[in-house]
Amino acid sequence: MPRRIYLDAHATTPVDPAVVTAMLPFMNDFYGNPAGEQHIFGREAAQAVAIARTHVAEFIGAESEEIIFTGSATESNNLAIQGSVMPERTSSSRIVTCLTEHSSILDPIHTLSRRGAHIEILPVDSGGRVAPQALQEALRTRTTLVSLMAANNEVGTLHAIPTLAAIAREQNVLFHCDAAQAVGHIPVDVKKWDVDLLSLSAHKFYGPKGMGALYVRGGVAGSSLRPILHGGGHEDGLRAGTLNVPGIVGLGEACRLAASRLHVDSRRMASLRDHLQSQLLDRIEGATVNGDQEARLPHNLNISLPGTNGRALAEALDGIAVSTGAACAAGQDKPSHVLLAMGLSPDRALGTLRFGLTRHTTAAEIDEVAAAVVRVATQLRGR
Repeated sequence: MPRRIYLDAHATTPVDPAVVTAMLPFMNDFYGNPAGEQHIFGREAAQAVAIARTHVAEFIGAESEEIIFTGSATESNNLAIQGSVMPERTSSSRIVTCLTEHSSILDPIHTLSRRGAHIEILPVDSGGRVAPQALQEALRTRTTLVSLMAANNEVGTLHAIPTLAAIAREQNVLFHCDAAQAVGHIPVDVKKWDVDLLSLSAHKFYGPKGMGALYVRGGVAGSSLRPILHGGGHEDGLRAGTLNVPGIVGLGEACRLAASRLHVDSRRMASLRDHLQSQLLDRIEGATVNGDQEARLPHNLNISLPGTNGRALAEALDGIAVSTGAACAAGQDKPSHVLLAMGLSPDRALGTLRFGLTRHTTAAEIDEVAAAVVRVATQLRGR
């Protein structure tokens, strides 16, 4: 098989072998429904769910009862946004977010807008960050919910979540954080951040696809958050549907593993990322890095290569997996809304590559990728 190199970790990550090992018994041997606690099969499954819930909660500084299992961060985001706007109060609700959010934030917000909710979408600076003063100004008008991501999925920029959440707290406004790209890569503590709701996804940090969770601060459920799925009353009535026990076990194990190695992995990936960045900047004329250069994810590199088309470049890197932006926008040959919001021209935005390193990335792979990108970019510019 030809050599393959994977640098698209913001789209998904490989499932850690230890996670697979933890999940398999709950596909083959312990297959009970955790809701059926009247027999041993159900109790075994329920115990596994409880242990995994504890792992997730401890990893983000929450209490076990504050963790609601979902099918993805997209579902968690929809529950947080649509569930916080009561149907009978839609026309009097107001939601604040920013231009660079993921589509799983912007789309449900726009859906609520079409139903009568008021929205305000804040600008970002050239690094992709929201100014705290802009949020303060926005909250002078009565607001239902603020939703701002922890880490951008394209450029890796980190918002100052504790500062922004504190502004919302001063105005008694519910604060939701999409942390799908942050959990497992930087320290996340819901109590220190002082957020009310936080979304995460297992497959972004070596867990299984189709598994997410929503942190719901104690006291928020019921009073400020309602379910969007009905039929069964699972997860304290907030998420109906039979629990995905193997997926939940996998998420719990991914959290346990990340807790033991997050700092080591992050330092190593940041070093490799910096090496890749310096090689591309030194060898490709006009190359520029997008996103905040200080407050960013350790495994992210988003770089514009003028005179090229990012999609054509990515497709020409045979055996090397990189992307031009969000996986949910794959196949759309149009400029990234994130890069446009940061002030890039459409042409420069279209000539962009996103690299996402994993804990398995090696220095040799980085050197090979850098050489391949330089070679292909030079060829494309010569056409």
